[in-house]
Amino acid sequence: MMKKQPNQVQEAFSRQAVSYDSYEQSNEILKWMRNQVRKHTLLHLNPEDHILEINAGTGIDAVFFAALDHQVHATDLSAEMIKQLEKKVSALKLEDKITVQHCSYTELNDISKRFDYVFSNFGGLNCISDLNPVARRISELLKPGGMITLVIMPPVCPWELTLMFRGYAKTALRRWRKKGVLAHIEGIYFTTYYFTPGHVLKTFNRYNFRKIDLQGLASVSPPPYMMNFPTRYPRLYKFLTLLDERLSRFPPFNF
Repeated sequence: MMKKQPNQVQEAFSRQAVSYDSYEQSNEILKWMRNQVRKHTLLHLNPEDHILEINAGTGIDAVFFAALDHQVHATDLSAEMIKQLEKKVSALKLEDKITVQHCSYTELNDISKRFDYVFSNFGGLNCISDLNPVARRISELLKPGGMITLVIMPPVCPWELTLMFRGYAKTALRRWRKKGVLAHIEGIYFTTYYFTPGHVLKTFNRYNFRKIDLQGLASVSPPPYMMNFPTRYPRLYKFLTLLDERLSRFPPFNF
């Protein structure tokens, strides 16, 4: 019998938790992507903003924001990710800056305080088929004038589309499946859903959000699973990331 989606996601990321930080440190693409997300977010954060982070993982971003004197309430569905996060907070003595809660972003009703900013990195929101409940609850948790930064994976990945020319049309177009795509982490399978920016904006607009900035991420440069690319083609990779950095706010690179 297949487990329900939240249980599958929790188990997959719990299995990944212990090795997550070391994997990122060995992946130049992921490090570059995280740095781009931070640059984007810092353009909109105000000094000492209180941040709610959903799908916080091991707290890599939470620690970064805490070091900049922000208060962060970090949440995650995975119990093992939360354990790694708590160890990190304790080791770095950040208890006065980071609070931790084990819960999914679909289960935020126990949170009573309100925040200046809500942050979600690296496609955590791609694990659900309907963004409406999350958008509704986030709107309730934000202070007036509050802001959000969401990193959500879109249906278009140029590097995957090139597989069409190699005869792998099914793989090249997999992100467009309406019922989602079966993904796997650490041997656990779960469904991933890809959303166009237009769909995300339409959903959040229902709850009185408005777009301030829309930026692409790795629209030209390769995706993280091609982690050997920067080593094999360092000059080309540097050129492609430079293009990304210069074009990421312009159509079609931010779609």
